[in-house]
Amino acid sequence: MRPISPLLQLSLLVAALAALPVASIAFYLLAGGTGATWQHLVDTVLADYILNSLRLCLGVAAGVILLGVSTAWLTAMHDFPGRRVFEWALVLPMAMPAYVLAYLYTDWLQFVGPVQTALREAFGWRRSDYWFPDVRSLGGAAAMFTLVLYPYVYLLARNAFLERSSGMLEAARTLGQGPWQVFWRISLPLARPAIAAGVALVLMETLADYGTVAYFGVDTFTTGIYRAWFSLGDRTAAAQLATLLLGFVVLLLLIERHSRGRASYHNTTGRNRPMPGQRLQGGRAWLAALWCLLPLLLGFLLPAGLLLRMAWAQGIGEFGSRFFHLAGNSLTLALLTAALAVGLALLLAYAARLSRSWLARGLNRLVGLGYAVPGSVIAVGVLIPVTRLDHWLAAGWQQLFGHNPGLLLTGGIAALVYAYLVRFLSAALQTVEGSLGKITPSMDDAARSLGSGQFAVLRRVHLPILRGSLFTAGLLVFVDVMKELPATLVMRPFNFDTLATQTYNLASDERLAEASSAALAIVVVGLLPLILLSRQIARGRKV
Repeated sequence: MRPISPLLQLSLLVAALAALPVASIAFYLLAGGTGATWQHLVDTVLADYILNSLRLCLGVAAGVILLGVSTAWLTAMHDFPGRRVFEWALVLPMAMPAYVLAYLYTDWLQFVGPVQTALREAFGWRRSDYWFPDVRSLGGAAAMFTLVLYPYVYLLARNAFLERSSGMLEAARTLGQGPWQVFWRISLPLARPAIAAGVALVLMETLADYGTVAYFGVDTFTTGIYRAWFSLGDRTAAAQLATLLLGFVVLLLLIERHSRGRASYHNTTGRNRPMPGQRLQGGRAWLAALWCLLPLLLGFLLPAGLLLRMAWAQGIGEFGSRFFHLAGNSLTLALLTAALAVGLALLLAYAARLSRSWLARGLNRLVGLGYAVPGSVIAVGVLIPVTRLDHWLAAGWQQLFGHNPGLLLTGGIAALVYAYLVRFLSAALQTVEGSLGKITPSMDDAARSLGSGQFAVLRRVHLPILRGSLFTAGLLVFVDVMKELPATLVMRPFNFDTLATQTYNLASDERLAEASSAALAIVVVGLLPLILLSRQIARGRKV
């Protein structure tokens, strides 16, 4: 048996650390048994957690399919006023965290907000004279998630529509099929795997959210985990809820994989040239433009305008020392996590390239599952073993040096950065793996034939080629960390706040105007990768 290389051994260690949180939850669950807290949850709120999570997922799935697929079809296969702007601008709502959108629309649509106030003044209504939907509800939460997460489905569906063979579409049209028949019978079935993958990503993000559902008072698994850990002080109950939530995520992944079945979606013709978009005329053209404008307006333009107005009205005082202190905390966490994630992703991807073994590929797939695990689950899984390690280190330190150093890991940001890495390392790994896979192995062979070792090839050949991809991977992790709320709320050190936690705390206290500056900073940072993505969409336009 060939010995495992040192690089692959390091990859094995990284994969083990990435899998430790989930393993610790399972171990703690089996060792802890069922207690009074768990029985209380089963008797009172567990059914609500399950039903609310299911109803939320169903509502969000229906919303993102409707918005994502329809806008993707319109921008990919048609030509109408504003189409060239919409095809990249429709991804902008991804920069708006769902919990920020929830705070803004609650303030805008509540009884004393500008919308209802204007209606009462215009029609002379009183409170009992009209009905207005309550945004702070499960339906409102589903709408918030739909508006900020539909771009996942839009991007994947649009790419699938553009990549379909033009020969199949032309053949369908010659057989008398109209645009709607072509869509329902050919384009939509061929794009089904991409749509299912996008919906799975959306639902994982929905189940991982805490800020939106907590603010709207919707009891889900994430709010239950937070309540069991902090309000009830029961780690075993939190681990049990985290296990159920993880089961939901695994079920989503299995459903997405099963939806593909054994079907294959291949182009069997070389006639794959780009097709000109069908030009829409008159009312249909303006209806298409208005339909594409709707999610962009509600998901980004209007909320961004409300944030700017609040920040401007609040004045420059909110950008004082407290704001810069919070921004410094967020930047420190994001930069440190991004740098470590890029380094570890490069290690894992390069080890898999060198070994070309099933073990290396399996380790990378194991690490890649971290993104599917909600931040609250990872937080619980990290805190259980790290807290025990902290106490063990403190006891050993006191025995050796005569004084207790306190909590070395959970008392600082080390455990929090570890949780971020488990959650977001996958984003960096997929980016680096994709770019590294495009470098032909003949370049490695040529460099080694000239006497360069493995690390010399990496430094002199691969790194210059991968520079842009490494920057992109770091940027993706940076933005994810800046927006992350559940894990930060659970694991942040005492008296350590970030822009995300400050936004949540102030908005929860109904001090939305004061939270606007922090929320606006998060949105601005989230725009950075979307600007890069929009430029790629514009350069790669096919129709």
